[in-house]
Amino acid sequence: MPQKHTIPLATGTLHLHLIPGKIPLHRLLGFAARVSSKRKFLLVSKVLGKHYPVSPKMMAWSYRALARLVLQQTIAAPSLWIGMAETATGLGYGVFAAAHQEGVQDALFMQTTRYVLQGHDYLAFEEAHSHATDFFLYYPEQAAHRHTFKTARTLVLVDDEISTGKTFLRLIKAYQAVNPQLEKVVIVSLVNFAHAADRRFLETESGVAVEWVCFREGELSFDDSHNAALDDITINVSGNGACKKPLLAWPGRLGMSTPMHWQAGTLERLLPLLGASDADPRPVLVLGTGECNPPAIMLGRDLELAGYKVKVQSTTRSPIHQGNAIAAVCQFTDNYGDNIPNFLYNLDLSAYRQVILCHETPLNYALLSRLHAWRAISARFQLTGPSTHDATLHFFRP
Repeated sequence: MPQKHTIPLATGTLHLHLIPGKIPLHRLLGFAARVSSKRKFLLVSKVLGKHYPVSPKMMAWSYRALARLVLQQTIAAPSLWIGMAETATGLGYGVFAAAHQEGVQDALFMQTTRYVLQGHDYLAFEEAHSHATDFFLYYPEQAAHRHTFKTARTLVLVDDEISTGKTFLRLIKAYQAVNPQLEKVVIVSLVNFAHAADRRFLETESGVAVEWVCFREGELSFDDSHNAALDDITINVSGNGACKKPLLAWPGRLGMSTPMHWQAGTLERLLPLLGASDADPRPVLVLGTGECNPPAIMLGRDLELAGYKVKVQSTTRSPIHQGNAIAAVCQFTDNYGDNIPNFLYNLDLSAYRQVILCHETPLNYALLSRLHAWRAISARFQLTGPSTHDATLHFFRP
């Protein structure tokens, strides 16, 4: 029998009908009210490391578990793995990296992005319910990667949660215009609440075999409270459309065929700034920025393996009301030159011995203000050569 959950929010009431599963829902999700006129609720993942701080060990478990579920399917090569910006870029990369460790061959990882990269061809599509609807999927930069992109037999799409599947269908149709030889789509998420009719529609319209992979699934519905005071709140979440290529270092937007590796000595340069792992019982908080959260996840896992207690999280442009699973809201200006609000949720500085802010953009006023406010260490991500899998972090304490 389906498990029923009713979650009251400031913007309305969320109803969940869950198919029984092995992982308790409260270990996977909290809930919050979204600042949006299109979709007024948010599923706050407790394993994603976006709106809620999560241990790298927990995140690594989720990547490995999802990757193994994917590889139980027939994944014909070559395969294209796509993480959805901004929330699931880290999840997408993590699942790809775990699949690579499990032995998947001839695979390419990419992520969608909201940033303009002039001079690069792209597929454009929309996420209709999102706070920022325009997405780009760029063609890979390297010739070998572009060949994989255009000839993939299997498409693996990764997002944190699915409510209708409409965004994925738009992406699938746009991609099939480039690669009509596509044979199969695997849709991967932490939770899947798409109704049966929505799933059937996606499967029929895509015209290829579709597999669904997730930890928990069911259906959801939402009763809007039509709270005028909340509905009138608007926040600018749209970028200025300027080319951001000089600011971007994370290569996932233009294609990666192997997971990232740190240059020798990267972690060792950070440790003197942290002190001994047993000097303070509180965890280190490693923060990613927006779409660029895989470096923070990688660094957090390395610190954890070195004996430190660690939590990982990321800033976001997603506006959320305080309440329910959102205990605190910290707002500041983005570091990509769009002059739009960014947020960090559930931050309690007293809970951490140190904050490390991982970023790909050069240091600017927005970043420096956060570094000073959080007494944080800057960790700037940079590739160390022409390949897309060797990188380092440059550390700086203001």
